Amino acid sequence: MIAFFADWLNLLIRWAHLIAGIGWIGTSFYFIALDLSMKRRENMNPGVAGTAWEVHGGGFYHVEKYTVAPKQLPGDLIWFKWEAYLTWVTGMALMVVQFYLNASAWLIDPNVMPLLPWQAIGISIVSLLAGWLIYDGICRSPVGKNTTLLAAVVFVLILAAAYGYTHVFSGRSALIHVGAFIGTLMAFNVFAIIIPNQKKITEVLMAGQEPDAKYGEIGKQRSVHNTYLTLPVLVMMVSGHYPMLTGNAQAWLLVGLIVVGGAALRHFLVRHEVGDPLEGYSWTLPAIFISLCLAMWLTQPQDRSRLAEIDVSDVEAIQITQKHCVSCHAKKPTHESFEEAPKNVVLETLDDLRRYATLIDQHSVKTESMPLGNETEMTREERDKLGAWLVSQ
Repeated sequence: MIAFFADWLNLLIRWAHLIAGIGWIGTSFYFIALDLSMKRRENMNPGVAGTAWEVHGGGFYHVEKYTVAPKQLPGDLIWFKWEAYLTWVTGMALMVVQFYLNASAWLIDPNVMPLLPWQAIGISIVSLLAGWLIYDGICRSPVGKNTTLLAAVVFVLILAAAYGYTHVFSGRSALIHVGAFIGTLMAFNVFAIIIPNQKKITEVLMAGQEPDAKYGEIGKQRSVHNTYLTLPVLVMMVSGHYPMLTGNAQAWLLVGLIVVGGAALRHFLVRHEVGDPLEGYSWTLPAIFISLCLAMWLTQPQDRSRLAEIDVSDVEAIQITQKHCVSCHAKKPTHESFEEAPKNVVLETLDDLRRYATLIDQHSVKTESMPLGNETEMTREERDKLGAWLVSQ
């Protein structure tokens, strides 16, 4: 019964996370596009830097952007912040339900690093907070004044985090943690920088004084960071469904390619949305293509010809799955985390193994994403034997 309620809690939190995330990404994408669409026109109001005309849902909209801020603000000023806050809060709640409460199965892989649950959870929390402090320090340092250098240093920071996570946690949780790491930078940009700076500007205006333009400039810098990190973080969040990513020995390098390719794609979309000439951002197309090709090369299937030389009987195949798979993948699982087989995949008979041969091969032979956290300590020899049996069928 506990597992039943845990599944429902997981589903509801995941749903809330998706709803909040869609809202946050949508507003982020919209305002970046809006900002870049602003044009100077005749007869603009005092203090206006540019305006944009838009049409949507049968209506026409005329939007103004001020160089710093207007002389007066209305009492019904709309703030866009809760989407970011709720995305991070629900994401951390999902991390607790999915990974922290089942740390031995989802978070820890003894073959990567033997950890106690409290140690793994502690590393997770501390690393996310440390990542923000390091990133924020870099942005506030002289490096933050050089856009190209700052982008390179932040990229190295993310790559270092990816290397660390893939050498501490299980494959599936490692890339999720990279996503959480980047998501924490993005959410804290909103919580600790963008909104506080906007509040400072608002307070100064309400006092009838002239606000300092630097607060808006800093806020925009962090907002731009967020939009370029959005596409890479989305890949990390769905990575658990793709063992070719999570089970890859060079997963941290894949993270680098995803960041480069995703940021290049976002730049292409940003510039294309506002109608910039293609020659100004055409470099993004080869960058995306090369990143994708390198990622596919790193994840290409290994040579499996040697498996055909291994002789494995039906009895041996069943013994391997009984030892390593059936505690979860049974009609009545004995594993404490499940009351029914995950995804209804039951592996109790030879016919079951043949039916789910592709999934077994992907998760337990080509990669080591199953068993979860390698709780049963399945060896490479056992994986090869299981793969050889599958090849022979």
